[in-house]
Amino acid sequence: MEQNEAVNSFPLIGDKFPEMTVQTTEGKITIPNDYKGKWVVLFSHPADYTPVCTTEFVAFAKRKDQFDKLNTELVGLSIDQVFSHIKWDEWIKEKLDVEINFPIIADANGDISKRIGMIHPGKGSQTVRAVFIMDPKGTIRLILYYPQEIGRNMDEIVRVIKALQVSDEKSVAVPANWPDNELIKDRVIVPPPTDKKSAKKRLEEYDCYDWWFCHKENK
Repeated sequence: MEQNEAVNSFPLIGDKFPEMTVQTTEGKITIPNDYKGKWVVLFSHPADYTPVCTTEFVAFAKRKDQFDKLNTELVGLSIDQVFSHIKWDEWIKEKLDVEINFPIIADANGDISKRIGMIHPGKGSQTVRAVFIMDPKGTIRLILYYPQEIGRNMDEIVRVIKALQVSDEKSVAVPANWPDNELIKDRVIVPPPTDKKSAKKRLEEYDCYDWWFCHKENK
């Protein structure tokens, strides 16, 4: 049991991302140290030259300017040789007229993927569609997993980075479907009080459904 747990262990939300030097299509990089001061989206795909993965890379590339505005770097990964990544990159540019403008990690032996939980035995030996979002200090703030057969929603990844940045900057929580929440639209949630006096005062300071559910404008 202990051996099985060790094999399937991986970093969790709130952990520092484990430091590793990797080979990419843009040379060797060290994660997360080379990205200090930036947010990072590290995402895996099952394999090069596959239809769903191709649509995902096009979607990420077309949103690169949005990620740039959010001080966020993209880093891809799959269990392929670097020459395969380079050739696939060229194919996307030639056939689809889209420039892949971010590095792709070549994890040919799968060691990196196993270390950070991107291979799920029940889904075969390829990586699942994992997403790790790291903050500028290299701390993991969000983890998403999709099966090989379902492509990701890149607008959601952009949204959660915006939400995390707002939450950090203003010490607030962010509601479902923000900024289009069904109850409070683009407003943000004030953290609940921790004593009776603050609870009573909270109703006077903010718009509230009750003292434990107060919200304010995001500004």
